[in-house]
Amino acid sequence: MEIKQKKLPKSQLEITFELTAEEFKEHAEHALGHLKHHVKVDGFRPGKAPAKMVEDKIKPEVLLMEAGDHAVQHVYVDYIKQSKLEAVGNPEVKILKIANGSPFSFTATITVLPDVELPDYKEIAKKVKGKEISVTEEEIQDSINYMQKTRAKFTLKNAPAEKKDFVEIKYNNPDINNGKEVEDKFILGEGGFLKGFEDGVVGMKSGDEKEVKAIFPENSPMKNLAGKESIFKVKMISVQKMELPEINDEFAKQLGAFDTLVALKTSMKEGIAMEKTEQEKQRKRGEILEKIAEKAKFEMPEAMVEYEKQRFLEDLKNRITQSIKITFEDYLASVKKTEAEIKETYQKEAEKRLRGFLVLRELGKKENVEVSDKEVEEEVAKALKGKTLRQAQGEIDIDQFREYTKGVMYNEKIFQLLENLSQN
Repeated sequence: MEIKQKKLPKSQLEITFELTAEEFKEHAEHALGHLKHHVKVDGFRPGKAPAKMVEDKIKPEVLLMEAGDHAVQHVYVDYIKQSKLEAVGNPEVKILKIANGSPFSFTATITVLPDVELPDYKEIAKKVKGKEISVTEEEIQDSINYMQKTRAKFTLKNAPAEKKDFVEIKYNNPDINNGKEVEDKFILGEGGFLKGFEDGVVGMKSGDEKEVKAIFPENSPMKNLAGKESIFKVKMISVQKMELPEINDEFAKQLGAFDTLVALKTSMKEGIAMEKTEQEKQRKRGEILEKIAEKAKFEMPEAMVEYEKQRFLEDLKNRITQSIKITFEDYLASVKKTEAEIKETYQKEAEKRLRGFLVLRELGKKENVEVSDKEVEEEVAKALKGKTLRQAQGEIDIDQFREYTKGVMYNEKIFQLLENLSQN
C-alpha cells in the first residue's frame, strides 16, 4: 500500500491511500462475508449458503461499494493509530479509483491539532500579579439579609398586595412566548421584572385580574421590543405576607453553631473571603492564559472553530427557552436574524476558547505534565462520595466521567505551575 500526505491550510491534511489489487481483494472477501448474512438463498439458512451462490445474488456494484467502505474504514483508522496523528472529527473521504481486480485508492481529508509555538510563557506568567482581597461590612450584611429571607414566615392575606409581599401570579403578553400564559412567584418589589410591571401588580388581591403596562429595556435581547411599552394581562393567584425574623443572637443560633451574631458575621466574612479568593484565582489564571495565547503562533483549525461556535449557539438556545421563556424561532424573528447569522457572531469567542485549549495542551507537553490513573481513580472516588463504581454506573457514564476528571486535573496542574511562576 502506498500512502502520501499533503498539508492543507487551516490545519488540515489530505492523505492519499492506494491499495494493490491483492490488498483490495481481502476487503472484498470481508464484504462478501458480511453480506452473506443478509442475502436469502433458497434452500439455505441466512449466512450458510456457499460464497459463490451469495455472490451471484448480489449486484456487483453493491459488493464493490461494501468492499470500498470496509477498506476505507480499516485502512484509515489503522493509519491514524500507527502515525499517532491527532485527528479531530470525521474525515472527508473521496474515492479516486475502484474496480474489481484493480488497485483501490481514496483520499481522506482531516483536521489535525496544530503545532503550537509558545512565547516565553514563564516570563509572561511572572508579570501577572494578583489583586488584594477585602470584604466590606455591606457585603457581610447583604449575606445576612439573604439568610434572613430564607427563614421568613409566609401568611396568606386577603388584602391588596404591597411591596415586600410574596405573590404568585399568572400573566401573558401577545409579544412574548406566543401569548402563552406564564406562572411566576416572587417578592413584590424585588422580582426584577420590566419597568412598571411590579408597580402595576401592587394593590391586586387574590383572584383579581388586571392589565398592566410595562416597558422593555433598551438592551432587551428581543430587539423589536427594546424600549417598547407593552400590555400584560395579569391574574393574582395568591398574596402572602412575609415576616422576617429579627437579626440578633437568637437568629444566629438558628443558623448553626454560632453563639452570637458577631460569630455569625465572622463566619460570613470568612466565607465571602474564600469565595472572592477563588474568583481572583480564576481571574488571574484567565489573564495569564490569555496573555500567553495572544502571543502563541499556530494555524487555526477551522473545523474546531465551527464546533465551538455550535456549542455557543446551543448554549444560547437553552438560555432563551429557559430564561426568557420564548421559543428560539420567536427569538430569531425578534432580532431579525437567521440561526446561521447568530452562529457567525460567535467567531471571535470560539477562536478565543480554542486558543486557550491549544495553548494549555502545549504547555502540558512542554512541562511534561501527567495525570496518573491512580490520581484519577482517587478523584473519581471523592466525587462519587462513597458510592461504588457499580452503584454510580446507572447514574453516569463512568468512562466519560474519568476522562472529564483527568482533563480537569491536567489543566489544574498546568495552572498551578503558572501560578507558581507568577509568585516568584
